[in-house]
Amino acid sequence: MARIEVLPFPLNSQHSSICFGLNEWLTIQQVQDISGGCGSMYALDITSPKFKGLSVIKQHKLVNSVLKEEIGRWHGVQLKTRAA
Repeated sequence: MARIEVLPFPLNSQHSSICFGLNEWLTIQQVQDISGGCGSMYALDITSPKFKGLSVIKQHKLVNSVLKEEIGRWHGVQLKTRAA
């Protein structure tokens, strides 16, 4: 289960799926449906101490590997990642 410290959004079933798809070492700061409400595109803001020293591309690859199933059902995803 994801360690969720800040959830500045209401949890719907899709948000819950995203949150529970993440490992303990990733913290979701924000999930935003940017598809106009249909749930096909999301902006995710994620922090992790594991990101320290990694390039942004490697950070995004880590998130993509964890959320592979969910991302496969979406039209698109915007990631913002940074070391905690």
